[in-house]
Amino acid sequence: MSAEERRTAVARVPWRQYAGVYLLLFLIGTETFIVAPLLPTIASSLAVPETAAAATVTAYPVAYAVTAPFLGTVTDRFGRYPMIVVGAVLFLLGNVVAAVAGSLAVLMAGRVLGALGAAAAGPAIWAHLAETAPEAARGRSISVGNALFAAGQVFGVPAGAFLAGASDWRSSFWVLAGLSALVLPLCFATTRVLSRESRHEPQPLRLLGAFAVWKDGVLRHTLAVVVLLHAANLGTYTYLGVILHQRFGLSVDALGFLGLFVGIGSAVGSLVAGRIGDRARAAGSGGARWVPVWCLLLGLGVVTAVLGSPAVVSYGAALVWFLASGAFVTAVQTLLLDERPELGATSSSWNTALLYGGTAVGVGLIGLFPQVQSGAAVVGGGLALAAALLALPLAARRRPEGAPEPARRAP
Repeated sequence: MSAEERRTAVARVPWRQYAGVYLLLFLIGTETFIVAPLLPTIASSLAVPETAAAATVTAYPVAYAVTAPFLGTVTDRFGRYPMIVVGAVLFLLGNVVAAVAGSLAVLMAGRVLGALGAAAAGPAIWAHLAETAPEAARGRSISVGNALFAAGQVFGVPAGAFLAGASDWRSSFWVLAGLSALVLPLCFATTRVLSRESRHEPQPLRLLGAFAVWKDGVLRHTLAVVVLLHAANLGTYTYLGVILHQRFGLSVDALGFLGLFVGIGSAVGSLVAGRIGDRARAAGSGGARWVPVWCLLLGLGVVTAVLGSPAVVSYGAALVWFLASGAFVTAVQTLLLDERPELGATSSSWNTALLYGGTAVGVGLIGLFPQVQSGAAVVGGGLALAAALLALPLAARRRPEGAPEPARRAP
């Protein structure tokens, strides 16, 4: 049986072949917020103000967002396998540099180096999954990666706090470096084998190649929806802890459960959307028709979480909110990869970069309101509705261009 026949016939996620890249996505997610609980000890250890130490938190997403589209272009030219391996090595080295840092400048350099590794490996992994997964399990293969990435983001904060309490802040980076060293050989071996079956055709490497996705109407349209939805989504989430504390007087420990709800919702939503997308693809359509649904569900969750009462209602709404968020991320990621597979890494990198950009837009808009609660409800609910309306033309598309017709049943 040929590689193409296997992709079509097998409907299971090939866990063994993807174990390396799945674990790497989990570690990349963990790295994103692991510094947040370490700020007081980092500031004390390096003799800098906490406000200065906080720059190490933002350094990672900023470096990722700025460099990922350009590294995605390199991936589309030279292939997925080399960039996954290079990215994993840079990610490992970044954590080693951060662990041995004796100054804030060196720690910042380590965080930026780790972000470069994530920016090189992340988009390449998404494209790798789309190109090598069984046709009938493509959505689920991508959704598992999204679920593990989301789980890593939630795990990072308590893991960093625990390790700092048990030892010191450097131990968090040493553990990440050690785990990366264990994952690297697995990535090397499994990705190399599957890369031989990849359907990717190398693209020309041009100076402005990172902007090629904006010439495609569907990709451009989809990325515009991404900006709006994440302004409503993560922009509002930035203020959710403050809002719940002000409304219900919740303790820090109680608010900590909010992160657990967010992680569970995101992971479940990712897996649900992957399964729905695979079924829709088998029926001859795509998961794009669900994008407006996830946007509307997210907006409803945002407004209810911000305005609802009692606290249990707000927590339940937050769970629904992030279930829709995880589902949206998987649906959009799959749509981008299905639409222009040859630009898979570049479009995936823009997807993540605009996630960060949309978050900044949402935070800024809510900050313009005199009352944070009302601002979060208006901006979160309003932009989610706008994203749903903008996504309607995408939902009307029956299948990506060039996608195979669904199999006809025998009479």
